[in-house]
Amino acid sequence: MAQQYNLCLDIGGTKILGAIFDEKQQSVYRLKKKTKAGGDKTDNVEQVIISVVDEMIKGFGIKKDQIHAISAGAPGVIDQKEGVVLFSPNLPWRDYDIRTPIEKRFGVPFFIGNDVNMGVYGEYCFGAAKGYRNVVGFFVGTGMGGGLILNGELFTGNLFKAGEYGHMVLDPEGPLCNCGQRGCLEAFSSKQGMSAYIRQQAGRGRASTMAEGVQGGVFKSSLLKKALAAGDTVAMEAVDRACHWLAVATGNMINTISPDVVIYGGGVIEAVGDLFLKKIAAEVDRYCMPSIRPSVELKCAALGDDSVLYGALAAIGQGKGKGK
Repeated sequence: MAQQYNLCLDIGGTKILGAIFDEKQQSVYRLKKKTKAGGDKTDNVEQVIISVVDEMIKGFGIKKDQIHAISAGAPGVIDQKEGVVLFSPNLPWRDYDIRTPIEKRFGVPFFIGNDVNMGVYGEYCFGAAKGYRNVVGFFVGTGMGGGLILNGELFTGNLFKAGEYGHMVLDPEGPLCNCGQRGCLEAFSSKQGMSAYIRQQAGRGRASTMAEGVQGGVFKSSLLKKALAAGDTVAMEAVDRACHWLAVATGNMINTISPDVVIYGGGVIEAVGDLFLKKIAAEVDRYCMPSIRPSVELKCAALGDDSVLYGALAAIGQGKGKGK
C-alpha cells in the first residue's frame, strides 16, 4: 500500500501555511500562500485553502488517494465537532460550515480548531509542553491567544469558547481593547497593545526607531528585536509594560489552574522570547500563591511557526472532529 500523508494548515487573515507530514509524523513538504480575507465573501478563503492543498499535492508529487486526512487551525470560535467557524475576527466567516466543501472536494476527513488551541496542543504533543498534564499557553502575536490542557486533554469549554484569557480584564480603567472592554491583557501585552503604547509616546515627541513601523498598525516582530538590540528606550518600556501585565495574568492563571507548566508562544516570543521569559519570571511571584508557584515551570514554545501545524497533526491522531 502506498504511503499515506496528512496535510496540515495554519489559516490566518493574511496567509495560509501548509505542511505535509508522512507516516512518521515528519514534515516533508511546506507551502505558504497569501490570503485576501477582506470583504464579506467566504468563498475566497475557502478557495485559497483548496488551492493550497492542490498545490501541495502537486508540488510534493503524491496522489489524492495517498491523503489520509486534512487538518487546520484558524482564528476565532470554532465548533471542532461539526467543523463550523462560529466567528472569526480576521476572516469573513460567521456560522460557516468549512468542513463540508473541503471533505467534498478531497474525499477525506477534515478537522479544524482554534489556532491557539491547536498551537498549545502542538506544544503539548510535540514541543515544550510534552510530558506535562496541565498546561497554560499564552500566544503573543497581533492579539493575545490562550489555550489550556487539563489532565492531559485539550480543554475547549462550553461550545468551544474557552481559553479567551487574552481578554481577562486586568485594569477596568485601562486602554480600550478591540473586544470593546478596557484593560484586557491583549490591550497591554499583544503587538496591538505595544504598538499603541509606542504610538502614544511618539505622539508626545519621544524618539523611537519603531515610530514609523507602528503608524499603519502593528510592528513586525523582527523590528522589535532590532529596536531592543539598539537600546530603544520606548521599545523597552513597551516590553516592560507587556511583561508586567503578562506576569499578572500568569499569576492569576497559576492560582486558578495550578498547571505543571506555562508556555509562551507566538511571533513576539519567537523573536524575543528569552527576554520576555526573564522579565515575566522575575515578577510573577508577586501575583500568585507562594504555595503554588514552586510547582509551576515557565517555558518558551519550542516549535515556532509550526506549533499550529503540529497541533493540527495531533488532532488527526486523536480524532478531534466529527462524532468525537
